Amino acid sequence: MDLKVEFVKRLKSGERMAELCREYGIHRQTGYEVLRAFEAGGIEGLLPRSRAPLCTPHKTPEAVVEVLVEGRKAHPTWGGKKLKHVLEAQHGVKLPAPSTITDILKRQGLLEPRPYRRRFKPNSGLTCLREAAVPNALWCADYKGQFRLGDGSYCYPLTMTDQFSRKLLCCEGMAAINEDAACDASVRTFRKYGLPDAIRTDNGVPFASTGLAGLSRLSVLWLRLGIELERITPGEPQENGRHERMHRTLKRDTARPAQPNLLRQQERFDGFVEEFNDVRPHEALGLRPPSVVYQPSGRTMPEKLVTPDYVLHDDILVVRANGSIRFRQKEQYHLTAALAGQAVGIREENDGRWLVTFMSLDLGHVDRKTRTFQPAAPSPRA
Repeated sequence: MDLKVEFVKRLKSGERMAELCREYGIHRQTGYEVLRAFEAGGIEGLLPRSRAPLCTPHKTPEAVVEVLVEGRKAHPTWGGKKLKHVLEAQHGVKLPAPSTITDILKRQGLLEPRPYRRRFKPNSGLTCLREAAVPNALWCADYKGQFRLGDGSYCYPLTMTDQFSRKLLCCEGMAAINEDAACDASVRTFRKYGLPDAIRTDNGVPFASTGLAGLSRLSVLWLRLGIELERITPGEPQENGRHERMHRTLKRDTARPAQPNLLRQQERFDGFVEEFNDVRPHEALGLRPPSVVYQPSGRTMPEKLVTPDYVLHDDILVVRANGSIRFRQKEQYHLTAALAGQAVGIREENDGRWLVTFMSLDLGHVDRKTRTFQPAAPSPRA
């Protein structure tokens, strides 16, 4: 700007245009343009002018921008791809590309840039975990990390999802991690959706324990219902990555901010479940909501648990209240308190030991010579 003013003053003082242009290293046409700009608007005329076109034929109409803004305010965590898919179906109009929608939301101050997250490729071939190919082949269960409510108490949400369809089957806020409450919540879920073939969990309470075979009362209930147990490797939460990703969305949409009390927080959870399952498009499902893909299980929850029938075993024993089984009157072998009241099968092996089995799970051997119970080795993991 200073050079432009100096250039014009020297022109006005009588110096020649050609010589000044050579000195300043500009074309004479540029020099005349600077002179005309000064004569038309003075020093302000020398300021840089916007090169934006006066008319943009392909600019997004304001009515469309308003629709996008309203959609974003109704769903504050949705991006351009999800908004485009849902709003086009609602309004029956063709909306701009998702990248254009994202730019519009940024200009409106409704979208903040997300921090970069390192992405990991799944290594399903390196674990013993299965991959669901149909609904109800595998469910995932876990407690989302606790958070404090407005009244100072804590909320521990218990969640269950179908791995194939990503449908959120259960989301119950609890005041503490409680095994009885978890059993009741799982039974209600089974009555509503049926029984899965297997359930994947971590190795924490109430899904597992440090006792025999990692059994807890909750996992014993699932085994009684014919559900296989699948546990991830300790310290490897990415093996349950789909469920953990849902937890991130759950936390962002329901716990920021948290509600004043547990009842209000549960209402927030219920609203989230309805939107997550029926409205929110999922990219892994071709932008379809999980409810479109999910189908209830053909295995219904029985009204009464049937006593296991160990046809390949020699006898059936009932585990005592203290978690032990008794051979005759004086031989007592401790198993685990999680099996209290459950029937186990026993079978004599060729080496003289007795194999103890609960449902399809071999627990270990009773050695009557040494009067000891030898737990079975844990299943190897690749």
